[in-house]
Amino acid sequence: MRHLDQGVLLRGGSGTDRATFTFPTLLFTSSGTLLATLRAGSTKDSADERIETIHSSDRGRSWSEPAIPFAPLAVGGHAGSLKHCYLSEIAPRRILGAAMWVDRTQHPGQPLFNPQTEGCLPMAIALCESRDDGRSFGDWWVVPLPEEIGPPSLTSPILRLADGRLAMSIETNKTYFDTSPWRQKAVFVYSDDLGATWSEPQSVAEDPDGRLFNWDLRCNVAPDGTVATFAWTYDNQEKVYLDIQRRISRDNGRSWSAPVALGFADQAGRPAILADGRIVLPFVDRFGSHTIKARMAASVDAAFTPDSEVLLFDPIAGASGRISGTGALLADMEVWSFGLPFAEAIGENEVMVVYYAGNARDLDIRYAILSV
Repeated sequence: MRHLDQGVLLRGGSGTDRATFTFPTLLFTSSGTLLATLRAGSTKDSADERIETIHSSDRGRSWSEPAIPFAPLAVGGHAGSLKHCYLSEIAPRRILGAAMWVDRTQHPGQPLFNPQTEGCLPMAIALCESRDDGRSFGDWWVVPLPEEIGPPSLTSPILRLADGRLAMSIETNKTYFDTSPWRQKAVFVYSDDLGATWSEPQSVAEDPDGRLFNWDLRCNVAPDGTVATFAWTYDNQEKVYLDIQRRISRDNGRSWSAPVALGFADQAGRPAILADGRIVLPFVDRFGSHTIKARMAASVDAAFTPDSEVLLFDPIAGASGRISGTGALLADMEVWSFGLPFAEAIGENEVMVVYYAGNARDLDIRYAILSV
């Protein structure tokens, strides 16, 4: 792979309610429109955060002005904020938006993660639909999830499976003041009516012993229908990140392969899959080289070869490699100055990757267009 273009997509404005941009996502629609969503706020975790969108008609070379097409959302009578929103095309010109909502009223002024308990604020997953290729969106509806999930994290765009169903990737969490041991897992829920109703959760990535955490499960579907997931794997006993682990399903998520360590760490980004099955996986190496990189494989179950690797971001000053504990690690997520890469195929041999990067006062959305 090699760089065709790179730069800043949106620049944070210090001291404003758009100082920090995070959680960038992309969707290249069947009409040729490239849609991007991003989270804007005064700080990296703030009650004034919101989701903005921009679009491009020339595969990311130029972009529209930012818009806010999403309605405000209250859940159970509580006001909150939208942390991020993924877009998925479920039919021509029909775009399904899936957002993670955070309750800002039950524990006012508290951070998203509680460093003492490893719990998080109340959250919900909500959906909305566009019928004009993402220019406007209708009202939200909340996805009902069982209490055992806890506050749900949404980790990937909704997948359109080969059998016509939709799949949603959800990560379990503890409630804010729950001091019991955290037995984290990632599950899928499925819909056979385009998101109107959803199944009971089915486990995708889970350690029966509760030692390994499978965070931020990034997912995509290959042209042959194979579903691939990539987990940011954390050993809660040794307090160390392990290699990214891949699981695949060849039966539309009904069963999954055993996890395979890819040989490199640590946080996977959302992978792009090209029409011929090649896959580009961006990833963040926070505690090794302190960089964002990407690697390519010939298919979702092939090796990501080191000679395919490209460097996407290399900050001048790296972060400390020490992890003092899981609670502190979760709290530290709010101070990282780069991360969350998201890749999307934008042509037969081109992939665009977006991510956030900046400093303590402002965070930009940056991009790289790669020739594959």
